[in-house]
Amino acid sequence: MVLIAGCSPPAPPSADTAAKPRDAQHASITTPHGDHTAHHGGLVLMNGEVHYEVVLDRAGRHRIWFSDAVREELPASQADRVTMTIGRKGAPEESLALAIDDSGESWVASGRPVAPGEVTVKVSYLLRGQPFEIEIPFTAPAS
Repeated sequence: MVLIAGCSPPAPPSADTAAKPRDAQHASITTPHGDHTAHHGGLVLMNGEVHYEVVLDRAGRHRIWFSDAVREELPASQADRVTMTIGRKGAPEESLALAIDDSGESWVASGRPVAPGEVTVKVSYLLRGQPFEIEIPFTAPAS
């Protein structure tokens, strides 16, 4: 059985935190699962002790990043067979096989742009040999 947990939005930043640059805010969090902010503008979810951030890009360049419990980036090679199936209202599903980007930091695929509005994305991958799949309702950003 796979337990899936979404990460709750963080509490509003204090005046002290708000004054720090974004990278400094993330670097100061060392509590496991204490940082659930989207580092890449996507949706952050968890699979056990691993976080993954799903980014559906309006231009069609879709990505997934993996990070550990304290949100330290993991090499993309930690996962294998990463796919996305994007469902849009009134359109056929789009199936994408992602590949590791040139930097080795994320999985990426070029697909059709995601327009503002409701879509679903089914993400599946192997993580350290264990299969994982989730279907996520996803609201594409308006800008």
